[in-house]
Amino acid sequence: MSVVKVIELIGTSPNSWEEACKNALAVAAKSIRGIVGIDVVHFTTKVEDNKIVAFRANVKVAFKYES
Repeated sequence: MSVVKVIELIGTSPNSWEEACKNALAVAAKSIRGIVGIDVVHFTTKVEDNKIVAFRANVKVAFKYES
């Protein structure tokens, strides 16, 4: 029997939502072992002077729980 733990992160990128997801995963992978997937919850942007300056991806990162 295995157990999976889920945490929620927000990745950001000046270029795209895809890159924002990849950035969130890359940061999570620095301190979490056994990542099995991510679920994209939703996308948002940061706007300044009527221009998009950052893409944000809210993601849930799932990884195997080790006791």
